[in-house]
Amino acid sequence: MKFKSTVIAIITIAALPLFADTYTIDKSHSEATFQVRHLVSKVSGKFEDFDGKINIDPTKPAASTVEFTIEASTVNTGVADRDKHLRTADFFDADKFPEITFKSTSIKSSGKKDVYTVTGNLTMRGVTKQITFPVQFLGFIRDPWGNDKAGFSLATTLNRKDYGVNWNKALDNGGVLVSDEVDVAINIEAQKSK
Repeated sequence: MKFKSTVIAIITIAALPLFADTYTIDKSHSEATFQVRHLVSKVSGKFEDFDGKINIDPTKPAASTVEFTIEASTVNTGVADRDKHLRTADFFDADKFPEITFKSTSIKSSGKKDVYTVTGNLTMRGVTKQITFPVQFLGFIRDPWGNDKAGFSLATTLNRKDYGVNWNKALDNGGVLVSDEVDVAINIEAQKSK
């Protein structure tokens, strides 16, 4: 019986991605930004605090995984009053829903060099939706201090109403103050865990 358990344990370990490495986000060299149309212009913002990890299997990218967490209260558009409004229930409701999270469920080659189609669950304001977006792999490198790094970039467009972010104001001449579509860009430099 003990022999059988040992064999099962060995088979289980052998089935794990032996070549997967864990990379954590280097926040000082990464960013999570967004842009939304306001009247006749576009307003940009970012989140100051976020974290995540990427399990990379370079021999089998489809076996890789990614998890990403944003602290909603750290939204920063450069205007204190606007940021305060964005933290309220009209937008992110950061007191009730402090985190925006993404967890991948599949990673596939897009057919383009170094571009992968990543699918996963995005949760914001307590609403979870499956989304798919392209991620560009920017390469591996070792920095001057001996740290192994990996780079990734993505851009996608979200409809904020899908996540219950419905606040708006109608304009007298038609249209609304803020668009429903939000352009999101995330650039990541991640460091291999030792």
